[in-house]
Amino acid sequence: MSLDGLTLVDSHAHLDCEEYRDSLPGVLARAHDAGVSLILSVGTSLESALEALEISRRHPQVSAAAGIHPNYFAEKGGEFDALAKLFDSKPLVAVGETGLDFYREYTGADMQRDAFARHIELALSKDLPLIVHIRDAYDEALKVIDSFDAPQRGVFHCFSGDAAFAREVLERGFFISIAGQVTFKNAEGLRSIAADLPLDRLLVETDCPYLAPVPRRGETNEPAFLRHTAETLAECMGAGLADVARATSANAWRLFRMGDEPPRGVIAYALKGNLYLNITNRCPNRCPWCVRFRSPWLAGHHLALDEEPSFEDINEAIGDPAPYGEGVFCGYGEPTERLEVVKRV
Repeated sequence: MSLDGLTLVDSHAHLDCEEYRDSLPGVLARAHDAGVSLILSVGTSLESALEALEISRRHPQVSAAAGIHPNYFAEKGGEFDALAKLFDSKPLVAVGETGLDFYREYTGADMQRDAFARHIELALSKDLPLIVHIRDAYDEALKVIDSFDAPQRGVFHCFSGDAAFAREVLERGFFISIAGQVTFKNAEGLRSIAADLPLDRLLVETDCPYLAPVPRRGETNEPAFLRHTAETLAECMGAGLADVARATSANAWRLFRMGDEPPRGVIAYALKGNLYLNITNRCPNRCPWCVRFRSPWLAGHHLALDEEPSFEDINEAIGDPAPYGEGVFCGYGEPTERLEVVKRV
Protein backbone atom coordinates (compact mmCIF):
# COMPACT_ATOMS: atom_id res chain seq x y z
CA MET A 1 0.00 0.00 0.00
CA SER A 2 1.21 3.51 -0.75
CA LEU A 3 2.41 5.75 2.06
CA ASP A 4 -0.80 7.80 2.05
CA GLY A 5 -3.00 4.72 2.08
CA LEU A 6 -4.43 5.18 -1.43
CA THR A 7 -4.75 2.12 -3.62
CA LEU A 8 -5.32 1.86 -7.37
CA VAL A 9 -6.22 -0.89 -9.83
CA ASP A 10 -4.33 -1.16 -13.11
CA SER A 11 -7.19 -2.28 -15.34
CA HIS A 12 -5.06 -3.06 -18.40
CA ALA A 13 -1.49 -4.34 -18.48
CA HIS A 14 0.51 -6.83 -20.54
CA LEU A 15 2.67 -8.56 -17.97
CA ASP A 16 3.43 -11.42 -20.35
CA CYS A 17 5.53 -9.13 -22.57
CA GLU A 18 9.24 -9.76 -23.10
CA GLU A 19 10.12 -6.57 -21.20
CA TYR A 20 9.15 -8.30 -17.93
CA ARG A 21 10.54 -11.74 -18.67
CA ASP A 22 13.32 -11.50 -16.09
CA SER A 23 12.01 -8.69 -13.91
CA LEU A 24 8.38 -9.48 -13.05
CA PRO A 25 8.89 -10.00 -9.27
CA GLY A 26 10.48 -6.55 -9.03
CA VAL A 27 7.75 -5.01 -11.19
CA LEU A 28 5.06 -6.43 -8.91
CA ALA A 29 6.91 -5.38 -5.76
CA ARG A 30 7.22 -1.80 -7.01
CA ALA A 31 3.53 -1.81 -7.92
CA HIS A 32 2.63 -2.84 -4.38
CA ASP A 33 4.87 -0.15 -2.89
CA ALA A 34 3.21 2.45 -5.16
CA GLY A 35 -0.27 1.48 -3.98
CA VAL A 36 -1.31 -0.52 -7.05
CA SER A 37 -3.14 -3.35 -5.33
CA LEU A 38 -4.55 -5.23 -8.35
CA ILE A 39 -3.54 -5.66 -11.98
CA LEU A 40 -5.42 -7.08 -14.96
CA SER A 41 -3.02 -8.73 -17.41
CA VAL A 42 -4.64 -8.85 -20.83
CA GLY A 43 -3.81 -11.58 -23.35
CA THR A 44 -3.64 -10.65 -27.03
CA SER A 45 -3.28 -14.17 -28.48
CA LEU A 46 -3.63 -17.75 -27.26
CA GLU A 47 0.00 -17.89 -26.15
CA SER A 48 -0.26 -14.49 -24.49
CA ALA A 49 -3.46 -15.48 -22.69
CA LEU A 50 -1.90 -18.69 -21.37
CA GLU A 51 1.06 -16.70 -20.04
CA ALA A 52 -1.28 -14.16 -18.41
CA LEU A 53 -3.16 -17.03 -16.75
CA GLU A 54 0.07 -18.53 -15.46
CA ILE A 55 1.12 -15.16 -14.02
CA SER A 56 -2.28 -14.82 -12.32
CA ARG A 57 -1.91 -18.31 -10.85
CA ARG A 58 1.44 -17.42 -9.30
CA HIS A 59 0.52 -13.90 -8.19
CA PRO A 60 -2.90 -13.43 -6.52
CA GLN A 61 -2.90 -9.66 -7.13
CA VAL A 62 -3.05 -10.35 -10.89
CA SER A 63 -6.17 -11.32 -12.87
CA ALA A 64 -6.24 -12.39 -16.52
CA ALA A 65 -8.28 -11.72 -19.65
CA ALA A 66 -8.04 -13.37 -23.06
CA GLY A 67 -8.64 -12.29 -26.63
CA ILE A 68 -6.96 -11.89 -29.99
CA HIS A 69 -5.89 -8.33 -30.73
CA PRO A 70 -7.34 -6.98 -34.00
CA ASN A 71 -3.82 -6.35 -35.31
CA TYR A 72 -2.95 -10.02 -34.85
CA PHE A 73 -6.08 -11.71 -36.16
CA ALA A 74 -4.79 -12.28 -39.71
CA GLU A 75 -1.93 -14.28 -38.21
CA LYS A 76 -3.56 -15.65 -35.05
CA GLY A 77 -7.22 -15.98 -35.99
CA GLY A 78 -6.93 -19.75 -36.29
CA GLU A 79 -6.36 -19.85 -32.53
CA PHE A 80 -9.75 -18.37 -31.68
CA ASP A 81 -11.61 -21.64 -31.01
CA ALA A 82 -8.84 -22.87 -28.71
CA LEU A 83 -8.80 -19.50 -26.94
CA ALA A 84 -12.57 -19.61 -26.51
CA LYS A 85 -12.29 -23.01 -24.81
CA LEU A 86 -10.14 -21.44 -22.09
CA PHE A 87 -13.29 -19.75 -20.80
CA ASP A 88 -14.84 -23.14 -20.03
CA SER A 89 -12.41 -23.90 -17.24
CA LYS A 90 -9.99 -21.02 -16.58
CA PRO A 91 -10.51 -18.08 -14.16
CA LEU A 92 -10.66 -15.35 -16.82
CA VAL A 93 -12.44 -12.10 -15.94
CA ALA A 94 -13.01 -10.62 -19.41
CA VAL A 95 -12.96 -11.26 -23.16
CA GLY A 96 -10.36 -9.24 -25.01
CA GLU A 97 -8.66 -7.30 -25.93
CA THR A 98 -10.65 -7.17 -29.13
CA GLY A 99 -12.00 -4.44 -31.35
CA LEU A 100 -10.96 -2.62 -34.52
CA ASP A 101 -7.68 -0.96 -35.47
CA PHE A 102 -7.74 0.71 -38.88
CA TYR A 103 -4.60 2.73 -38.10
CA ARG A 104 -2.42 -0.26 -38.95
CA GLU A 105 -2.96 -2.63 -41.85
CA TYR A 106 -1.90 -5.94 -40.34
CA THR A 107 -5.44 -7.35 -40.60
CA GLY A 108 -8.07 -6.45 -43.20
CA ALA A 109 -11.10 -4.42 -42.11
CA ASP A 110 -13.66 -7.13 -42.91
CA MET A 111 -11.68 -9.75 -41.00
CA GLN A 112 -11.43 -7.39 -38.03
CA ARG A 113 -15.18 -6.78 -38.00
CA ASP A 114 -15.85 -10.52 -38.08
CA ALA A 115 -13.32 -11.13 -35.30
CA PHE A 116 -14.83 -8.37 -33.15
CA ALA A 117 -18.29 -9.90 -33.58
CA ARG A 118 -17.00 -13.34 -32.58
CA HIS A 119 -15.48 -11.91 -29.41
CA ILE A 120 -18.77 -10.18 -28.60
CA GLU A 121 -20.64 -13.45 -29.06
CA LEU A 122 -18.16 -15.17 -26.74
CA ALA A 123 -18.56 -12.49 -24.08
CA LEU A 124 -22.34 -12.70 -24.25
CA SER A 125 -22.30 -16.50 -24.01
CA LYS A 126 -20.06 -16.38 -20.92
CA ASP A 127 -21.70 -13.29 -19.37
CA LEU A 128 -18.34 -11.54 -19.22
CA PRO A 129 -17.30 -7.97 -20.06
CA LEU A 130 -15.42 -6.96 -23.19
CA ILE A 131 -12.10 -5.16 -23.33
CA VAL A 132 -12.33 -3.06 -26.49
CA HIS A 133 -9.44 -1.59 -28.47
CA ILE A 134 -10.49 1.02 -31.05
CA ARG A 135 -8.19 3.11 -33.21
CA ASP A 136 -9.34 5.08 -36.26
CA ALA A 137 -12.49 2.95 -36.48
CA TYR A 138 -14.94 4.68 -34.16
CA ASP A 139 -18.13 4.65 -36.23
CA GLU A 140 -17.39 1.14 -37.48
CA ALA A 141 -16.98 -0.15 -33.92
CA LEU A 142 -20.38 1.21 -32.88
CA LYS A 143 -21.97 -0.45 -35.91
CA VAL A 144 -20.61 -3.85 -34.88
CA ILE A 145 -21.76 -3.36 -31.29
CA ASP A 146 -25.20 -2.17 -32.36
CA SER A 147 -25.66 -5.17 -34.65
CA PHE A 148 -26.33 -7.26 -31.53
CA ASP A 149 -29.74 -7.08 -29.90
CA ALA A 150 -28.40 -8.22 -26.53
CA PRO A 151 -26.98 -5.57 -24.17
CA GLN A 152 -23.21 -5.66 -23.83
CA ARG A 153 -20.89 -4.46 -21.10
CA GLY A 154 -17.22 -3.72 -21.02
CA VAL A 155 -14.60 -1.02 -21.32
CA PHE A 156 -13.11 0.99 -24.14
CA HIS A 157 -9.51 0.81 -23.04
CA CYS A 158 -6.78 3.39 -23.69
CA PHE A 159 -9.45 5.78 -24.93
CA SER A 160 -8.42 7.89 -27.92
CA GLY A 161 -11.74 9.06 -29.41
CA ASP A 162 -13.34 12.48 -29.31
CA ALA A 163 -16.00 13.84 -26.96
CA ALA A 164 -18.87 12.74 -29.22
CA PHE A 165 -17.54 9.18 -29.30
CA ALA A 166 -17.16 9.20 -25.52
CA ARG A 167 -20.84 10.10 -25.20
CA GLU A 168 -21.79 7.25 -27.55
CA VAL A 169 -19.73 4.80 -25.51
CA LEU A 170 -21.27 5.93 -22.23
CA GLU A 171 -24.80 5.83 -23.65
CA ARG A 172 -24.26 2.16 -24.47
CA GLY A 173 -23.32 1.42 -20.87
CA PHE A 174 -19.59 0.93 -21.35
CA PHE A 175 -16.81 2.17 -19.12
CA ILE A 176 -13.94 4.31 -20.41
CA SER A 177 -10.34 3.68 -19.37
CA ILE A 178 -7.64 6.33 -19.53
CA ALA A 179 -3.95 5.50 -19.97
CA GLY A 180 -0.70 7.39 -19.66
CA GLN A 181 -1.07 9.51 -22.78
CA VAL A 182 -3.40 11.81 -20.80
CA THR A 183 -0.22 13.13 -19.16
CA PHE A 184 1.48 14.00 -22.46
CA LYS A 185 2.10 17.63 -23.34
CA ASN A 186 0.06 17.38 -26.57
CA ALA A 187 -2.94 15.67 -24.91
CA GLU A 188 -5.07 18.74 -24.16
CA GLY A 189 -7.97 17.26 -26.11
CA LEU A 190 -7.93 14.03 -24.11
CA ARG A 191 -7.66 15.93 -20.83
CA SER A 192 -10.69 18.01 -21.84
CA ILE A 193 -12.67 14.83 -22.55
CA ALA A 194 -11.54 13.23 -19.29
CA ALA A 195 -12.66 16.30 -17.36
CA ASP A 196 -16.28 15.57 -18.35
CA LEU A 197 -16.25 11.81 -17.72
CA PRO A 198 -18.41 10.57 -14.83
CA LEU A 199 -16.35 9.01 -12.05
CA ASP A 200 -18.73 6.07 -11.86
CA ARG A 201 -17.79 5.01 -15.42
CA LEU A 202 -14.03 5.57 -15.28
CA LEU A 203 -11.11 3.16 -15.16
CA VAL A 204 -7.39 3.86 -15.18
CA GLU A 205 -4.64 1.77 -16.76
CA THR A 206 -1.01 1.64 -17.80
CA ASP A 207 -1.29 -0.47 -20.98
CA CYS A 208 2.26 -1.35 -19.99
CA PRO A 209 4.89 -1.84 -21.25
CA TYR A 210 3.66 0.93 -23.55
CA LEU A 211 2.69 4.60 -22.98
CA ALA A 212 4.74 5.42 -19.91
CA PRO A 213 3.28 8.61 -18.40
CA VAL A 214 5.09 11.86 -17.76
CA PRO A 215 7.50 12.08 -15.89
CA ARG A 216 8.53 8.49 -16.84
CA ARG A 217 7.97 8.93 -20.56
CA GLY A 218 10.56 7.09 -22.64
CA GLU A 219 10.95 4.33 -20.03
CA THR A 220 9.41 0.89 -20.07
CA ASN A 221 6.02 1.45 -18.49
CA GLU A 222 4.95 -0.61 -15.47
CA PRO A 223 2.03 -0.65 -13.00
CA ALA A 224 3.97 1.37 -10.41
CA PHE A 225 3.67 4.38 -12.75
CA LEU A 226 -0.14 4.30 -12.66
CA ARG A 227 -0.35 6.99 -10.00
CA HIS A 228 1.00 9.63 -12.40
CA THR A 229 -1.97 9.00 -14.69
CA ALA A 230 -4.44 9.01 -11.78
CA GLU A 231 -3.02 12.31 -10.49
CA THR A 232 -3.46 13.94 -13.91
CA LEU A 233 -7.02 12.65 -14.11
CA ALA A 234 -7.81 14.04 -10.67
CA GLU A 235 -6.39 17.42 -11.63
CA CYS A 236 -8.32 17.78 -14.89
CA MET A 237 -11.55 16.47 -13.33
CA GLY A 238 -11.36 18.83 -10.37
CA ALA A 239 -11.48 15.84 -8.04
CA GLY A 240 -9.16 14.58 -5.36
CA LEU A 241 -6.76 11.72 -6.01
CA ALA A 242 -8.66 9.81 -3.31
CA ASP A 243 -11.86 10.23 -5.35
CA VAL A 244 -10.24 8.84 -8.51
CA ALA A 245 -8.59 5.98 -6.62
CA ARG A 246 -11.80 4.99 -4.83
CA ALA A 247 -14.04 5.28 -7.89
CA THR A 248 -11.78 3.46 -10.33
CA SER A 249 -11.12 0.67 -7.82
CA ALA A 250 -14.87 0.25 -7.22
CA ASN A 251 -15.44 0.26 -10.97
CA ALA A 252 -12.86 -2.50 -11.43
CA TRP A 253 -14.88 -4.61 -9.01
CA ARG A 254 -18.16 -3.71 -10.73
CA LEU A 255 -16.90 -4.66 -14.17
CA PHE A 256 -14.34 -7.40 -13.57
CA ARG A 257 -15.08 -8.48 -9.97
CA MET A 258 -11.48 -7.69 -9.08
CA GLY A 259 -10.81 -7.18 -5.39
CA ASP A 260 -13.31 -6.88 -2.57
CA GLU A 261 -16.87 -5.70 -3.06
CA PRO A 262 -17.24 -2.07 -1.93
CA PRO A 263 -19.65 -1.34 0.95
CA ARG A 264 -23.33 -1.06 0.01
CA GLY A 265 -25.86 1.44 1.23
CA VAL A 266 -23.35 4.14 2.16
CA ILE A 267 -24.80 6.84 4.43
CA ALA A 268 -21.94 9.36 4.59
CA TYR A 269 -19.52 9.70 1.70
CA ALA A 270 -16.69 11.99 0.69
CA LEU A 271 -16.37 13.65 -2.72
CA LYS A 272 -14.11 16.51 -3.78
CA GLY A 273 -13.32 17.40 -0.19
CA ASN A 274 -16.94 17.63 0.94
CA LEU A 275 -19.10 15.33 3.05
CA TYR A 276 -22.37 14.09 1.53
CA LEU A 277 -25.21 12.51 3.49
CA ASN A 278 -27.43 9.90 1.88
CA ILE A 279 -30.38 9.59 4.29
CA THR A 280 -33.22 8.38 2.08
CA ASN A 281 -33.85 6.81 -1.30
CA ARG A 282 -37.36 8.28 -1.48
CA CYS A 283 -38.18 11.06 -3.90
CA PRO A 284 -41.54 12.54 -5.00
CA ASN A 285 -40.24 13.14 -8.54
CA ARG A 286 -39.07 10.99 -11.43
CA CYS A 287 -36.58 13.21 -13.26
CA PRO A 288 -35.35 11.26 -16.30
CA TRP A 289 -31.73 12.36 -15.82
CA CYS A 290 -31.60 11.22 -12.18
CA VAL A 291 -28.81 8.81 -11.28
CA ARG A 292 -31.37 6.58 -9.55
CA PHE A 293 -32.61 5.36 -12.93
CA ARG A 294 -29.13 4.47 -14.15
CA SER A 295 -27.11 2.97 -11.34
CA PRO A 296 -26.85 2.84 -7.54
CA TRP A 297 -23.19 3.90 -7.88
CA LEU A 298 -21.82 7.41 -7.62
CA ALA A 299 -18.05 8.07 -7.72
CA GLY A 300 -17.29 4.68 -6.20
CA HIS A 301 -20.01 4.83 -3.54
CA HIS A 302 -23.01 2.48 -3.55
CA LEU A 303 -25.99 4.59 -2.41
CA ALA A 304 -28.97 2.21 -2.57
CA LEU A 305 -30.14 1.91 1.06
CA ASP A 306 -31.73 -1.26 2.41
CA GLU A 307 -33.43 0.89 5.04
CA GLU A 308 -33.39 4.52 6.07
CA PRO A 309 -30.74 5.32 8.70
CA SER A 310 -31.72 6.67 12.09
CA PHE A 311 -30.45 9.96 13.50
CA GLU A 312 -27.92 7.95 15.52
CA ASP A 313 -26.82 5.96 12.43
CA ILE A 314 -26.21 9.20 10.53
CA ASN A 315 -24.18 10.81 13.30
CA GLU A 316 -22.07 7.67 13.66
CA ALA A 317 -21.46 7.60 9.89
CA ILE A 318 -20.41 11.28 9.90
CA GLY A 319 -17.75 10.85 12.55
CA ASP A 320 -15.57 13.95 12.74
CA PRO A 321 -16.76 16.46 10.12
CA ALA A 322 -13.82 18.82 10.61
CA PRO A 323 -11.79 17.67 7.56
CA TYR A 324 -14.56 18.57 5.11
CA GLY A 325 -15.25 21.90 3.45
CA GLU A 326 -19.03 21.45 3.36
CA GLY A 327 -21.71 19.08 4.55
CA VAL A 328 -24.31 18.36 1.88
CA PHE A 329 -27.57 16.42 2.17
CA CYS A 330 -27.46 14.86 -1.27
CA GLY A 331 -27.72 11.14 -1.87
CA TYR A 332 -29.89 8.73 -3.77
CA GLY A 333 -33.17 10.46 -2.89
CA GLU A 334 -34.67 13.78 -1.82
CA PRO A 335 -33.42 14.53 1.73
CA THR A 336 -36.34 16.84 2.59
CA GLU A 337 -38.52 13.72 2.56
CA ARG A 338 -36.98 13.44 6.05
CA LEU A 339 -36.94 17.13 6.89
CA GLU A 340 -37.09 16.70 10.68
CA VAL A 341 -34.06 14.41 10.59
CA VAL A 342 -32.22 16.89 8.36
CA LYS A 343 -32.90 19.70 10.80
CA ARG A 344 -31.83 17.62 13.77
CA VAL A 345 -28.57 16.50 12.12
